[in-house]
Parts: sequence; structure tokens; C-alpha cells
Amino acid sequence: MDIPPIEQVKIQAQVLVPLVKTLQAELGEEKANLLVRRALGDMYRDYGKAWWKSQRSGNLSEKMSEVLKAFASSEALDFEVLREAPDAYDFNITGCRYAQFYKELGAPELGFLLVCSQDFPLTEGFSPDIGLKRTQTIMQGASH
Repeated sequence: MDIPPIEQVKIQAQVLVPLVKTLQAELGEEKANLLVRRALGDMYRDYGKAWWKSQRSGNLSEKMSEVLKAFASSEALDFEVLREAPDAYDFNITGCRYAQFYKELGAPELGFLLVCSQDFPLTEGFSPDIGLKRTQTIMQGASH
């Protein structure tokens, strides 16, 4: 049974939010967040490697289109594609139910830590030749 990523995030938050808050209280926010990024980063990097290898042929743009569609499933994201090229895929997220969920929990900063921050190790797992550039997030209060 495949669980859409947005539902996985909601399930994980039931455990991760109180755990991270406790770690922050005990260790300080900076140290706790570093440990969380490291632990989850390894997991998402491995996930990225496995996902990338499972993809049939296709250029970077085609593969990135597929991964974006996966994270947008169940109407979790609204997005606009700005550029598709064999070696580039540029897009803006214009609506984010992940951010809405964490805002409703009263923990948007944890949403950034637990969801948005993991985009970088996930991308690292795809290939060392792929880079992710991001200037802002809805989770941090930006419009896109």
C-alpha cells in the first residue's frame, strides 16, 4: 500500500514533533536541529539514491518532473514550471499543504526542519552532479 508523501508527513509528525521539541529543550535548538538534520538527511539521501536508480531512462528534467509530481500527489502542492531543459528543471511551489499542516500544528519552523530541509539530502542522493538552488519557502513565510 502506497501512502502519499503528505500523509506520511502527517503520520511522522505525530512522533517527530514532540521528539524534536524535547531534544531542543534538552540540548538547545541549534544542537538538536543539527542532530535531526543529520539523522533525517542520511535517510532522505538513501531514499533519493533508491528513487533515482528506480527511474527508467530520461533526462534530468523528466526525472525531476516525476519526483515533483510524487510530492505534489493528493493535492499537496501547487506549482508552476518555469523552465524544462534536458539538464535543468526550474519551478516554483505556489501552494503547500505541508506548510499549512505545520502551521496548523503551531510549528512551522519544525515543518521547515523536518520537510523542506530534507530536499537537499534527497537531491544529493539523486546524483553528485545535481544541485538544488532555493531562495525561499512557503514554510518560512514566503509567497512561493
